[in-house]
Amino acid sequence: MADLAGKTALSAVSLGLASALALSAAGAQTASAPVKIGVLTDIAGPFADIGGHGSIAAAEMAAADFGGSVLGRPIRILSADPQLKPDAAVTIARQWYDQEGVGLIVDLPNSPIALAVQALATEKKKLAIASSAATDALTNQQCSPYGAHWAYDSYSVGKTLAAALGAPDSSWFFLTADNSGGTALQESLSTFLKKSGAAIRGTVRFPPHAGSEMSSFILQAQASGAKFIPVAGAGGDLLNVVKQAREFDLGRNGHTIVGTAIFVTDVKAMGLEAAEGLSFATGWVDNQSPEATAWSKRFFERRKAMPNAVQAGIYSAVLHYLKAMQATGTDDAAKVMAKMQELPVNDMFATNGVLRKDGRMVHDMYLVQAKKPSESTGPWDLVKIVKTVPGADAFRPVSESACPLLKSAQ
Repeated sequence: MADLAGKTALSAVSLGLASALALSAAGAQTASAPVKIGVLTDIAGPFADIGGHGSIAAAEMAAADFGGSVLGRPIRILSADPQLKPDAAVTIARQWYDQEGVGLIVDLPNSPIALAVQALATEKKKLAIASSAATDALTNQQCSPYGAHWAYDSYSVGKTLAAALGAPDSSWFFLTADNSGGTALQESLSTFLKKSGAAIRGTVRFPPHAGSEMSSFILQAQASGAKFIPVAGAGGDLLNVVKQAREFDLGRNGHTIVGTAIFVTDVKAMGLEAAEGLSFATGWVDNQSPEATAWSKRFFERRKAMPNAVQAGIYSAVLHYLKAMQATGTDDAAKVMAKMQELPVNDMFATNGVLRKDGRMVHDMYLVQAKKPSESTGPWDLVKIVKTVPGADAFRPVSESACPLLKSAQ
C-alpha cells in the first residue's frame, strides 16, 4: 500500500509538472503571437479613394512607426474588402476575431457596416474603430464600450458647416441623394441651420448614380436663388453633381457649393477647374501642422497620393491603440480601451484629442475651401483652411447624448 501511495503521489507530481509545462508553453506561444489589426475597407468600390489601399498603408505606417512590435510581439496588419455589404463585413470580422486572433478592426467603409461590426465587437469583447463611416449613432444611441469613432461624424460635419457658414441671413437649397445616407447628411446640417436662423429654400432629391441626368435638378437649385447649395451625397454621386453643376455655372455667380461628405481625394478626382470654391468640413488637413505635413510627405512617398482625413485618422487610431497596449502591458480589450480614454491623443492628427467614454474622439474640425487653379502651387495643393472649430464646439456634447455609457459615468 505504501508503494502504491508513493507511485500515486509521484504520478500526481508528474502530471502537475506536465500541466504546468504545458501552460507555460501555451503562455509563451501567446506572448509571442502576432498582434493582429484588421483593416476592413472598400478596396475596389466607389469609396476606394477615400479608404482602400490608402487606409491599409496608413495602418501599416502606424505599426512600423511604433517599431513593428508591441509587448515583444510582432504587429501584423490584415485587410479585406466586404464590397460595402454589412453581412459580408460581419462574416469577415467574425472570422478575424474568432479564428485569426484580431484584436482591433479599423476603417469600416460605411455606416451600416460600422454599426454591424461594432455590435459584433461588443459581443466578442474586441475593439472596432470607425474612420470612414459617418453615422454618429456609433457614439450616441448605439454606443459601445468596445467601439470608437475617430475622424469625423455626421453631427460634427453639420455643426461645423453651420457654425462657419450658417449666418441668419444665409439661404440654402439642398441637392440630396435619394437614399438613407443622403437623407441623414441633409438632416444633420438642416438641424443646425434652422437653429442659426438660416433660410432653407427647398430640397430636390436626385437618384444615386444619376449619370448625365442631373440638369433638371441643378436648374432647380439655381432657380432657388440660394447662396449655398449643399450636396448631400458622397463618392461618385458628389463628384457627378459638382462636375455637372459647373456646366451651368452653379458654384459661381453668387452660389457656393457645399459638400457634406467630401475629402481632399475627391477634390483631386474632380480637379480644381470643377471644384473651385467648393466648401466642406473635415477633421484633418494635410498642412494643418508641421507634423501633419511631414507625415503626409511620407505617405505620398509610399502611395504617390496625398492622404485624406479618413486615412490619417486610421494612422492615429492604430498608433493610439498600440500606445495604450504598451502602457497597460496587455491586449485585454477593456483595459486597452480604458487606457486609450485616459491618454490624450497627441500626434499628426490631433493635439490633445480626447477619447470619451462613448467612443467619440473629440478634436478640432476645419472648414476648408477648394482653391482657384491660379492659387495652387502643385498637383496636391488643393484646399485652404478657412475656419477652425474647436472640438468641444464641433461634436455632440455629453449633455445631448443618448449613450448609456455616459449616463453611467456621471
